[in-house]
Amino acid sequence: MPLFRQPPARTILGSFVLIAVIVGGGAAAFAYTAGWLSPGRLTPGKMLEALAPPGGPALGHRRNHAKGICFTGVFEANGSGAALSRAEVFTRGQYPALGRFNLGTADPNAADATVRVRGMGLRIAPLDGQEWRTAMIDAPVFPVSTPRAFHELLLASASKDANAMEKFAASNPEFAAFAGWAKSAPYTASYAEERYNSLDSFIFTDDFGAEHAARWSLVPAAQPVAISNDDLAKRGPDVLEREIAERIRSGPLRWTMVVTVANPGDPTADPSKAWPQDRRTVEVGTLIVHQIEAEPDGPCREINFDPTVLPPGMRTSDDPFPAARSSVYRESYDLRTAEAKDYPRAEVGAKP
Repeated sequence: MPLFRQPPARTILGSFVLIAVIVGGGAAAFAYTAGWLSPGRLTPGKMLEALAPPGGPALGHRRNHAKGICFTGVFEANGSGAALSRAEVFTRGQYPALGRFNLGTADPNAADATVRVRGMGLRIAPLDGQEWRTAMIDAPVFPVSTPRAFHELLLASASKDANAMEKFAASNPEFAAFAGWAKSAPYTASYAEERYNSLDSFIFTDDFGAEHAARWSLVPAAQPVAISNDDLAKRGPDVLEREIAERIRSGPLRWTMVVTVANPGDPTADPSKAWPQDRRTVEVGTLIVHQIEAEPDGPCREINFDPTVLPPGMRTSDDPFPAARSSVYRESYDLRTAEAKDYPRAEVGAKP
């Protein structure tokens, strides 16, 4: 869990301006709300409004993580996950996988170097029809601890009040961990070099009925190579999509899926809190990406990476965010489907 060092007073404003840019660009990976069925409270529509950039949403696109590129491959389970969950996906074997590398931004034309958070949406679909969908990001913690705080964060990041972000951080001290990561973690020049984390907690049930609170990460086989943000910017606005398409021509890309199991008392409803480093971990398999697919008209265009789509042997925990994200994702999907005529389709013969 990254440490946040309080900067000198003269740099506080500059630091919060940086974070405002990060969040205002849609860097927060999860769009969610609370009380979305209660009149007068937050709704999916209000959350989507808060996520929209000043000029309005990009019609036909996802309302967040609008910029991305699809991939296909397999998840190769090694059988070790069966000790935690009876889900078919953890039985030794290979299962079709479909996913999407993405940037946490509502702008599909954003320059890669201007977006701090990167993500991966993933669907693993065994032939028995038991799907597992997940949405992960490269940050080690989520910015805030409650859905309402996330909505407030979006409003603060878009506020014309120069002190809005500083006030928000003072009222939400858990934000410091994410802010520290955002300011100090190195960039890479490849989606293939990122570790992607679920952050939300889920409950795995094994064959004996025992339950295990868990989070998971995809750890890259590729060695991360740090690059400055300035150097990343010099490589072009779409360097990440270009690089991953070129890299895969040399062979498949791999990530090890590592499941972390909570101890009794570890927080499961708060993704802004990392679990201690000494928690039990189990390597359950390998994601192998075989092919990069163009985003327009690609195989993931119509997929929602809804984290509540889970196979038997897995369920949501007391973490309220997955259900809320599901609601927002669904409304986002309905909007972009209705706006299909506004979405730029792929040209014949186009390549990723």
